Amino acid sequence: MTIQPPSPFQAMPSPVQVAFNRKELSIILSIYGRMVSAGEWRDYGISCLRDRAVFSVFRRTAENPLYRIEKHPRLRGRQGQYAVVGIDGQILKRGHDLKSVLRVLERKLIRAVD
Repeated sequence: MTIQPPSPFQAMPSPVQVAFNRKELSIILSIYGRMVSAGEWRDYGISCLRDRAVFSVFRRTAENPLYRIEKHPRLRGRQGQYAVVGIDGQILKRGHDLKSVLRVLERKLIRAVD
């Protein structure tokens, strides 16, 4: 019995779940740490689903998330696989580069000083 290598035209099996890699988590946790030290955020949650990974940010533990940072690998070739979603479900920023997508959250750190 011989085993045939997969044809390049065969569909690759979909992963069981999508997750953030170490580099992505480092970028996300960097901004998370700055927002916690500024007193804006207090808790987070990570969900690894079949089609996407979600990093949810909370002001308090028992609330709905303020923001969701989502990774959709299927959108990699189109609009970009990263998105920041607001509390109302509106997409605040979408793109291919995680750092540029997270800049929408960094604006919250910049405040006028009296």
